[in-house]
Amino acid sequence: MITQDQLKDIKERVDALYRYLAIDEKLIQVEEEQLRTQVPGFWDDAKKAEAQMKKVKGIQGWIDGYKQVKSFADELELAFDFYKDELVTEEEVDSAYEKAVKAVEELELKNMLREEADNMDCVLKINAGAGGTEAQDWASMLMRMYLRWAESNGYKTSIQNLQDGDEAGIKTVTIEIDGSYAYGYLKGENGVHRLVRVSPYNAQGKRMTSFASVFVTPLVDDSIEVEIETARLSWDYFRSGGAGGQNVNKVSSGVRLRYQYKDPYTGEEEEILIENTETRDQPKNKENALRLLRSQLYDRELQHRMEERAKVEAGKKKIEWGSQIRSYVFDDRRVKDHRTGYQTSDVTGVMDGKIDGFIKAWLMGSQETER
Repeated sequence: MITQDQLKDIKERVDALYRYLAIDEKLIQVEEEQLRTQVPGFWDDAKKAEAQMKKVKGIQGWIDGYKQVKSFADELELAFDFYKDELVTEEEVDSAYEKAVKAVEELELKNMLREEADNMDCVLKINAGAGGTEAQDWASMLMRMYLRWAESNGYKTSIQNLQDGDEAGIKTVTIEIDGSYAYGYLKGENGVHRLVRVSPYNAQGKRMTSFASVFVTPLVDDSIEVEIETARLSWDYFRSGGAGGQNVNKVSSGVRLRYQYKDPYTGEEEEILIENTETRDQPKNKENALRLLRSQLYDRELQHRMEERAKVEAGKKKIEWGSQIRSYVFDDRRVKDHRTGYQTSDVTGVMDGKIDGFIKAWLMGSQETER
């Protein structure tokens, strides 16, 4: 049975969310933005109209989220009072408390996602590290983990490019994850993920260490302007391998985009290489590859802004996208994030996509360093 202090804590957190989210202001704002959708000729510019509708939906989402949290908190308070009159059981009060806590924590977590790109869809790329079959198997396990996470959160996923390993697993995969705040939740997954286990591919049954890198970038839509210099762009075409029927192997539907990128801040040049074999339609694959390029260019601009802000803001956490961020030690039944110290013994759950604890710990740590 919960205590009076626990009920008070929930009510205080709900009141705090009301202030942090500026619900009064959002109620006025959503009404104003909805009025803009009712002007004559609103849909004449489809892209602009869709961006406006997305804006309205985003504001309304915050309002609805708060209303749900407030409703659960009110139900909890009512159940607590009814228990005094013996109208409900302890179990019913505890059940109401669990619902309220979960709803409050989810909205508190979402409230941490305030950056420009946080509410965007994202592209998640996994590359196997050195180590052959063992590393490639680890990359495929990470792919499954993120796909399961996305599924459990109601996100839509599509495989943009998948290269199978030589004997097992995968060499690389690019996954598009579509859903509200997909990038915001997954941006902290950038970095190197380390696996330690007794390898099924080692005849001596030795303990092996494998690495795979994860890169997450926001997936920009047509409302975001990103300049692509066509003179720096070139294409290669090839036949897609793997599953997909005879057509996918006979027709050169696979595309390889090469972009000679010049950093506008440092002047350094490098080639950005993107492959797309998602469909049997070459024009569609070209369109998808260009969208991925726009997302990468946008992400580079975001990283530059973050680095500049890090120089200015004293004490801000250094962002090291390429560093080792997490270890998965199967024999010891331990998964630990090296940045936050958060760990769990539920290795099976983590590999089944239960990574919300790691996501929340990283987001909370990022918020702390920004204060």
